Amino acid sequence: MTRKKVKLQFIPNDSARKATFKKRKKGLMKKVSELSTLCGIDACAIVYSPYDPQPEVWPSEMGAQRVLARFRRMPELEQSKKMVNQESFLKQRIFKVKEQVKKQRKDNREKEMTHLMHQYLGAGKILHNMSMIDLNDLSWIMDRNMKEINRRIDMLSKAQEGQSEATVTAAAAAAPTATTVAHGMMRIGERPQVEVTATRQQQVQSLDSNLDAAMQRQAWFMDLVNNGGEPEMMPFGDANHQNPFWPNNFFP
Repeated sequence: MTRKKVKLQFIPNDSARKATFKKRKKGLMKKVSELSTLCGIDACAIVYSPYDPQPEVWPSEMGAQRVLARFRRMPELEQSKKMVNQESFLKQRIFKVKEQVKKQRKDNREKEMTHLMHQYLGAGKILHNMSMIDLNDLSWIMDRNMKEINRRIDMLSKAQEGQSEATVTAAAAAAPTATTVAHGMMRIGERPQVEVTATRQQQVQSLDSNLDAAMQRQAWFMDLVNNGGEPEMMPFGDANHQNPFWPNNFFP
């Protein structure tokens, strides 16, 4: 059975508030003791309450005084470096949550534009009128994908080139060396050039075909965005976006 999440607010009931205080104070003292024992650090805890005439101190009054004296000997700047109050703590939490929301909105917008891009690529044309904001975001997504495609093409080309060179080197090492100098025969120490030429020609043709296909896809998409198409679908995304076209809140 999962534990019910406690709502962090003041407990109006006196008896329930007192019971909660005692239970959590005991847990706090236990945590401080565990932290000091496990990590070998100096720590103390002082808790005042309306239910006890004297504050509860851990580990002892002398131990607490020793830790506080060590704290006071530090420079004032070091003392307040990591010190927070309720207001500053809440501000930090609010800032962190805002950053998470901003990141999530950007991720959602990116997924939205990616889905829209796949729709247009499948249909072969712009299916409805798009706002300038949507066109800007879609162009950013396409540029990023084209860069990734070109990067993978370069990696594959380098890998194929390395494999071809290794194959040619192995074939040349295994080929017999001619011992007689005559017309139509290889000289001593000369390596076969036919296999090298054929392999390089295949490599160049493969690379040219990949680059041509990538350039054709890029040119096709630019024509698609520039020419547009007839409205055949309901608008996708927020048509009432009030932000200017440049810069964009989601994508650079």
